[in-house]
Amino acid sequence: MNIAIFVSGSGTNCENIIRYFKDSEDYRMRLVVSNRADAFALERAKRLGVPSAVVPKAELNKPEVILPLLREYDIDFIVLAGFLPLIPDFLIDAFPRRIVNIHPALLPRHGGKGMWGHHVHEAVKAAGDTETGITIHYVSPVCDGGEIIAQFSTAVEPDDTPETIADKVHELEMAHFPAVLEQLWSADDLSSATTNSD
Repeated sequence: MNIAIFVSGSGTNCENIIRYFKDSEDYRMRLVVSNRADAFALERAKRLGVPSAVVPKAELNKPEVILPLLREYDIDFIVLAGFLPLIPDFLIDAFPRRIVNIHPALLPRHGGKGMWGHHVHEAVKAAGDTETGITIHYVSPVCDGGEIIAQFSTAVEPDDTPETIADKVHELEMAHFPAVLEQLWSADDLSSATTNSD
């Protein structure tokens, strides 16, 4: 299976996934795509020997741009690892149940437009939540609305700040995201979904 990783920022999740599967004969990280030319994820991909491409947001919405790129690398599955633009409907249609995203909260709480990165952790703190976590889910036309594959949680203490919450969530991402992907891909039926809690 050939996988493309879409990423907008520094790419810690992207690097973690590439390293996790570097010796796999079944799952190959073939391409890293970013909407930003200055994303450090592109440098990480270069260091790890994975081809990359910059596809600005406007180009992402053009089937004649993104689909041939994915065909060139024979991509079977897309992983969003901190990718901010919305995935266009035509791409979801082209990869049905073959695009997954990781969200830094326990959906459906703190999801939707504008809910990414520090905005999510600030919302968790402001709401007085006693727990938060990560959600790995299929991508649908509704932002953060796709079917949940797995969730992992962590406690939010009264003295936590958005920054310490972010650190806790990042630990969950590093610990669980690649393993959930492997479990998903190795399942006999990719349409099966399981929910786990930490």
